[in-house]
Amino acid sequence: MATILRAWSYRYQWLYDAISRLAAISVGGEAKFRQLALQGLAIAPDTKILDLCCASGQTTGFLVQRSPNVTGLDASPRSLERARKNVPQAEYIEAFAESMPFADNSFDLVHTSVALHEMQPEQLRSIIKEVCRVLKPDGVFTLIDFHKPTNWLYKPGISLFLLLFETQTAWQLLQTDLVEVLTQAGFKKCDRSFFAGGSLQVIQAYK
Repeated sequence: MATILRAWSYRYQWLYDAISRLAAISVGGEAKFRQLALQGLAIAPDTKILDLCCASGQTTGFLVQRSPNVTGLDASPRSLERARKNVPQAEYIEAFAESMPFADNSFDLVHTSVALHEMQPEQLRSIIKEVCRVLKPDGVFTLIDFHKPTNWLYKPGISLFLLLFETQTAWQLLQTDLVEVLTQAGFKKCDRSFFAGGSLQVIQAYK
């Protein structure tokens, strides 16, 4: 069960940013954390990218450096207002991730960063099906999110973080095999890497 710190982190940008920087220390800093899901991907200048659940544009800023065709989607008007100020180079859409206002096969790359753990299990499956729908054939869905630590040294840290800032859905994600969910949704191939003692997973799923 999250504390009042969760509500404050969404209300105050400076607190959210401070928490993000602190959490990213385990992988070498926030800039590296925001680009972990992009490692190894060949992104051409004309790549059409969707930053799903883009929040205030923390990763959108790195995506626009790779391609001028970046769209950020989020359900929060407050987050999108911040994103437009932080990264004006991208386009933004206010919508729910499980019901995106895009045609089939619209994007070459869909990215999301530590957002799937906010979703209820059925909502998570609906979102992944939507991602598969809006991706072009051979497109890539790349994500970074929590994972049950494989190194016991990291278990107290992630447990404390989830208790302070997250809800039950984050704990549920730790028990979910995202690769299996992606495969069931129609993705043909999934490459997964682990970071921070296994407490973070990066998955690159190919349609």
